[in-house]
Amino acid sequence: MNISSATRDSYPYQNEPIWSRSEKAIARTAFDAALGRELYEVIQKTKQMANAIQGSADLWDLELYLTQRRKEIDFKYDSHHSQLMHVFGRLLYEKRLSEKELRGL
Repeated sequence: MNISSATRDSYPYQNEPIWSRSEKAIARTAFDAALGRELYEVIQKTKQMANAIQGSADLWDLELYLTQRRKEIDFKYDSHHSQLMHVFGRLLYEKRLSEKELRGL
């Protein structure tokens, strides 16, 4: 076995950050807060749409909205540690998360 092979096999995730216990706690708190705020927005919009239902087309519009939002949220909020920096970058860009919430990472 050559050295490059040994190194590659010993450190398969060398590009992933290593999170301390306190960093994991900060990340979890920030992640949960951003997700909670986004879900709150979906709930408020859903209530508005539900109150405005006049016919079947409105009902199916509500179903379509919820399906689309669920897919977007499921894709956006990937909680795997290897993806969190990307998730946080997007949430910062969308202003769903503040730099203050990420202090300590």
